[in-house]
Amino acid sequence: MIEVPLSALEVAMVQAGTRAVEPLRDTTAFAQGLERLGYHRIWYAEHHHSPAIGTFPPIVLTAHAAASTSVIRLGSGGVLAPNHAPLTLAEQFGTLAALHEDRIDLGIGRGPGTFDEAIARALRRGAGPTTDAEYHGDVAAVLSFLVDEVALGPLPEPWLLASSTAGAALAAELGLPIAVAHHIRPDNTPAVLERYRSGFAPSRWCEQPRVLLCVETVCAETEEEAARRVGPMDVVKAGLLKGLSEIPFPAPADAAAHAFTAEERRALAGFRAQQAVGTPETVVHRLAQLAAETGADELMLTTPVYDLGDRLRSYALVKKHAETTTTAI
Repeated sequence: MIEVPLSALEVAMVQAGTRAVEPLRDTTAFAQGLERLGYHRIWYAEHHHSPAIGTFPPIVLTAHAAASTSVIRLGSGGVLAPNHAPLTLAEQFGTLAALHEDRIDLGIGRGPGTFDEAIARALRRGAGPTTDAEYHGDVAAVLSFLVDEVALGPLPEPWLLASSTAGAALAAELGLPIAVAHHIRPDNTPAVLERYRSGFAPSRWCEQPRVLLCVETVCAETEEEAARRVGPMDVVKAGLLKGLSEIPFPAPADAAAHAFTAEERRALAGFRAQQAVGTPETVVHRLAQLAAETGADELMLTTPVYDLGDRLRSYALVKKHAETTTTAI
């Protein structure tokens, strides 16, 4: 049994051969489906200029999902501070929190959200990559504006996203809960958690260290079906290993026919071993293991599979078995 809350990260994969509007429409059914299943929260990620991931602003998806659900928490996971004016973020998420009391999160991250340097510069109005000091200042300014300028009533719950010890140090210094991107850089997770917990300073936002761990999770009735469903994302990851960011999200049949090199297969297998892929028993055991090893207070599942029905089925299987199965770690 998994005794911590389960949540979801929505990255709105754009299926090859379809228009971006189709996964955009799916986000409503996804949010309503996860609310029915009893998931704690859904976060929306910020991405730009990708053929595989929809360019849908987290603030827009959060507002849309909040209007079509009633209890599930919603927010950004994350909105990327260097791409936005701090006051704008505070106003947007502060307004949503006032409209949807105790349901809105403001997860803040640092990356550009794109591999295209021209797009990154356009987002930042010609500026180059943000420095550590600039990022620190941006996050601190968002928090300050939330309290001093935007306090309309209930405030959004702020989180800091991190996959490095630098991000962990900032979350600790500001006394923010941390969302650890285990689904991106799993090898960094132990060092990130140690740095965060050892340096944590209590704040108005968080009295003690609070950890959300994001894990790539694909669950199906059989191991073979789980492997089939994870295949499209494996193709995208193999492209990234080669430095190719313009990789569409293929259908499972096309992914099954993809020729991976031996090196790619080793890298993908190594990554998958640190995530949670397989049957309900395998996945729940692995998630429980990760929760125990990291001391996470919450697990956020990201499930980048091709079909909305398969994706919802994965979340349903995990939730059912997490609540009914006693798992030995």
